[in-house]
Amino acid sequence: MSSRERILGRVRRAVADVPRDDVPYERAVARDYLREHGRRTVAETVELLAENLADYRAIVHRCADGQLPDLLMRLLAAHGSRSVVVPPGLPPGWLAAVDATRVHDRAASTAHELDRVDSVVTGCAVAVAETGTIVLDGSADQGRRRITLVPDHHVCVVRVPDQVVSSVPQALERLDPSRPSTWISGPSATSDIELDRVEGVHGPRTLEVVLVEG
Repeated sequence: MSSRERILGRVRRAVADVPRDDVPYERAVARDYLREHGRRTVAETVELLAENLADYRAIVHRCADGQLPDLLMRLLAAHGSRSVVVPPGLPPGWLAAVDATRVHDRAASTAHELDRVDSVVTGCAVAVAETGTIVLDGSADQGRRRITLVPDHHVCVVRVPDQVVSSVPQALERLDPSRPSTWISGPSATSDIELDRVEGVHGPRTLEVVLVEG
């Protein structure tokens, strides 16, 4: 008998006398929790998002829609980026003013190749104000998950207020559960037992979030 068979056997014996529950999961689990904490206007929700993003050490920028290409150009130039990963569905006008070499999101790209790219620019699926979180779901303007985890500098564009919600339950309603999602609260960081913080271990060391209005 294999270890797997022994474990499954123990599970079957442990639940043998448990009555069968015919209530569907959707009705068995109560959904009466708070959908958001407090009442906020749209402007207050956006302010809370910006505050919590900054609290997680993300760098927050704001601009109008027409100012986005120039802002992205300045951000990439300030970072010294000579190359940038471009998701297939990124609006072409976003990088119109950028002089860096475009690296397209390809299935054949290796981790070593992506590690040599200076930056990545993406959109997002939704942003959560209460947790300071941006969520990616692999849509065309975000690309594959790995292009946002390997390069050391990620610039994420959030459309305000359309892509901003107050809470996690509200964000989940907007996401397709069949798509892979990446939840990002600030740049990648971890701490050891001595509480020494190290950034860039599990993803980009620098996260810049652009809140675009209009």
